Amino acid sequence: MEHIRNFCIIAHIDHGKSTLADRLLDHTGAVTSREKQDQLLDNMDLERERGITIKSHAIQMECEYKGEKYVFNLIDTPGHVDFSYEVSRSIAACEGALLVVDAAQSIQAQTISNLYLALENDLEIIPVLNKIDLPSANPEEVTDDIVDLLGCNSEEIIPASAKTGFGIDCIISSIIERIPPPKGEKNCQLQALIFDSVYNPFRGIETFFRIINGEISKGQKIQFMATGKTYFADEIGTLKLNQEPKKIISAGDVGYLITGIKEAKEVKVGDTITGADNPTQKAIAGFEEVKPMVFAGIYPVDTEDYEELRSSMEKLQLNDASLVFIPESSAALGFGFRCGFLGMLHLEIIQERLEREFNMTVITTVPNVSYHAFTKKTPKEIILVNNPTDLPDLSVLDRVEEPYIKASVITKSDFVGNVMSLCIEKRGVITNQTYLTTERVELNFDMPLAEIVFDFYDRLKTVSKGYASFDYSPIGMRPSKLVKVDILLNSDPVDALSALIHTDNAYTIGKKMCEKLRQLIPRQQFDIPIQAAIGAKIISRETIKALRKDVTAKCYGGDITRKRKLLEKQKKGKKKMRQVGSVEIPQQAFMAVLKLND
Repeated sequence: MEHIRNFCIIAHIDHGKSTLADRLLDHTGAVTSREKQDQLLDNMDLERERGITIKSHAIQMECEYKGEKYVFNLIDTPGHVDFSYEVSRSIAACEGALLVVDAAQSIQAQTISNLYLALENDLEIIPVLNKIDLPSANPEEVTDDIVDLLGCNSEEIIPASAKTGFGIDCIISSIIERIPPPKGEKNCQLQALIFDSVYNPFRGIETFFRIINGEISKGQKIQFMATGKTYFADEIGTLKLNQEPKKIISAGDVGYLITGIKEAKEVKVGDTITGADNPTQKAIAGFEEVKPMVFAGIYPVDTEDYEELRSSMEKLQLNDASLVFIPESSAALGFGFRCGFLGMLHLEIIQERLEREFNMTVITTVPNVSYHAFTKKTPKEIILVNNPTDLPDLSVLDRVEEPYIKASVITKSDFVGNVMSLCIEKRGVITNQTYLTTERVELNFDMPLAEIVFDFYDRLKTVSKGYASFDYSPIGMRPSKLVKVDILLNSDPVDALSALIHTDNAYTIGKKMCEKLRQLIPRQQFDIPIQAAIGAKIISRETIKALRKDVTAKCYGGDITRKRKLLEKQKKGKKKMRQVGSVEIPQQAFMAVLKLND
């Protein structure tokens, strides 16, 4: 155990974590030149296309230092705020972290957020100043920023360039000298923490774990403490680039386990594995339960695919424990699921993965957040509103509370005005403004979570020309004036399009939704009114005009009454058609509601 080092790499998005992981793999000879490729650990097509890390990936490396052989277990983590749950799981399995800071962009919001996460878990932090070879790099100034943030000496900060490989030797020697070896007893009862799992269609569920105490051997009877179920360890091994089977894995090490489990519900991330014959009584304190921030309905395009969608979601949940879902039904879309996500990017990624990995084409409803509705009854009843249709009737409603967040935006001083006006437009209240340097400012706002759900992140990048970074944490519920805006198509309410909106914005958003739908819904043989309503009051209306056949074309000359007779007959037909006609809503209409500012 003295020669094992478990560490992760944490940083803001695009500061060079995956490239640094590549250099460490090259340097330790963990990959052959034939297997080598950029961002090697990002093995999902989606990660490569977007250039972001979505999943944390574990890999084992071996290296020699001062004549001794060491084993490194590296866990590469995502940098986007929506995937911070992945980071918390990686941190729980490690003793140290490399904190990577871009020498051109300096410290960003997610750097600070991930750093606090690591410090809470008592990890040894090794600061790395990356991208020092860039012409725009400013190493002296950024070094001072890191010293202020960590309170360390400037000599402890390792200058490096993950692209060229400069400074990798220093990083490896620092990992060995500064990160403590894992603590634990080989001869104790088995205690292993599950930090990830993935579904393999041929072998069942593969579970990734870190052993805290004891050891696990091939063929041993084991027990999962959360479910209480027992299995045999058919195969165990370590996570090299490809899985490497082993006979025995001891305390302090990271490995994988295959037991032939087919049911997704039986494996829970954060659970403890123990021996079935000599079980431990104490489960490892895992990570806290994930709190979804954004809720949306996901429905199959064809209602017959409901069961298939359920099993796809369960398999996806294995690989992404922050996805939460419960069944629900909608009058417009049939049976589906109400899902909880950590943010809009998370929602987009889940939808894309369902399509790519499981061939499931789905319809997503308008995302919203979770509200608390208080009724006038005594004692007051609190209703959790995840779906606008759950909001009680106005006659019994006392007040509605919505979740607020503490938002932290770090930007260049040139863009302070733009960022402030955007946050104030989104009902934010500025609480603090700190100049980190003469060029960079940190702004703190208290704002409703519902306002950042749709397009806040994109617009923040636009107003700051890509220079602003954003991070947030929940601060509880506050009372708010909210109304439910319903969309009526041909006088029928479409529950999938209804939304809870602040009173001040209700009219504007209702009007925009009607205009957007008018452009997207195809014309029918009859007029289709599109209306936005609050309760019984219509606040906006648009009409899609009917496709009309020229019935008077055959009348040439003669009395006007001949034409009138034909037009009256057509009018009656249209009226009858409107009563029995149904309107199909195309899928892009549901998504377009999210992009009302375009």
